[in-house]
Amino acid sequence: MKVYPELESVITGAQSQEKVAPLIVSWSSLEKREAEYEELVKTKIPENSREIALARSYGDLSENFEFKAAKQMQSVLMRRKAELEQMLHHARGTSFENPDTSRVSIGTIVTLRNSEADKEETYTILGAWDGNPDRHIISYQTAIGQALLGREVGQTVSLNKDDDGTQFTITSIQAAPPDRTPATNLPDESAVEAAVAD
Repeated sequence: MKVYPELESVITGAQSQEKVAPLIVSWSSLEKREAEYEELVKTKIPENSREIALARSYGDLSENFEFKAAKQMQSVLMRRKAELEQMLHHARGTSFENPDTSRVSIGTIVTLRNSEADKEETYTILGAWDGNPDRHIISYQTAIGQALLGREVGQTVSLNKDDDGTQFTITSIQAAPPDRTPATNLPDESAVEAAVAD
C-alpha cells in the first residue's frame, strides 16, 4: 500500500465519496424520463419476464434461441433501468424562470456574431436533457454550452466548431421562455418518488 496508496480503498473496501453534481433539467424533460422509467418498470420488464418464462418452458436452454434473445433483452432493460434511476436521482427540475442575463447562464438565449463571415448565430442554453441541435437548443453540458457559460456581452469566445478556431463575439443575452412549472403540469411529487422507489 505504501507503493500504490490509491489501491488502499480497493483493499479496505472503502467507498470513494465523490460528489455527483446535480443535473439541471427542464420539468418537461424530467417528466419524459419519469414516464420512460415507469413504462420500463411497469410494462417492458414484466413482459420480458413472461417471455423468459415462456422460452424456458420450451426446454433445452442450450439451443433455445428465444430464451437467449429474451435474456439479452433483459440485460438491456435492466441496464437502462439502472441508468434512469441514477439520472432521476441526480436530476433537479426547473422552469428556467428569471435567469441571470448579465452573463450567459442556463435558461438564456445567446446571440453571437462572427465578424469574419458577418453572420449571427443564436443558441438557447437549457438543461442536461433539453438539447435539440437542429433548433440551436443546447445543453449546458455540451462543449459549446461550457464555452459560453459565464461569458458576458462583448466578450469573444472560440467555439471550436470543425476545428477552425472561429471567434464569435457575444452581442446579446436574453431570458429563454420558461418551461412548464411543476405545480400545474407534473404529478404529485410523492407519487413520482413512489414510482421511482418501486
